[in-house]
Amino acid sequence: MNARKTSVADQVTARLNTAQALCEARGRRLTPIRRKVLEILLQQGRSVKAYELLELIRDVQHGAAPPTVYRALDFLVEEGLVHRLDAINAWTACHDAGGEPHDLLVVCTRCGAVAELSDPALSRRLADRVAQAGFRLSDHETELRALCGRCHPGHGDVCPKPPAVM
Repeated sequence: MNARKTSVADQVTARLNTAQALCEARGRRLTPIRRKVLEILLQQGRSVKAYELLELIRDVQHGAAPPTVYRALDFLVEEGLVHRLDAINAWTACHDAGGEPHDLLVVCTRCGAVAELSDPALSRRLADRVAQAGFRLSDHETELRALCGRCHPGHGDVCPKPPAVM
């Protein structure tokens, strides 16, 4: 168990170092509060709502206020270090920042777990279908709402056959 904790701590440190290097290379500044927000998201290993994040920050920075956290989150999203999850109104650390791009986020609507996937062909097909309907995708990432393996051990509450619309 101790080796696992060390391993997780090492992974968090490595990802924070990657984030620092990416920001420096872009001429941006990973301030202490931005770094702390990212660190907490990395440590949580799941999505976190803003006010939960605020409480976690207040454990180390007692005077933290909502605007401080939201500004840090906005910066981290702009830099591709954090994902804003509209499906559940939360944020999660990008676990592949600086690595391979991903265009699909699968979000467990029950526990907040997130999987980062890449399927450019599927994303192109999706964008084409959206265009056929007269729309244009406004983001390069698509969120899919789902239940993770821990939250749906059976298939009882998962729609076996989604309705066809188009």
